[in-house]
Amino acid sequence: MKVRKSLRALKSRPGAQVVRRRGVTYVLNKKEPRFKARQG
Repeated sequence: MKVRKSLRALKSRPGAQVVRRRGVTYVLNKKEPRFKARQG
């Protein structure tokens, strides 16, 4: 999982889900797991 300043490029990928947990934003992608990232 990468830590990134901006998740905009990853949000637009097919299969991407944006999840907020405890004030941290995650992008999870079941189709392409290498595009997992978190912000904050």
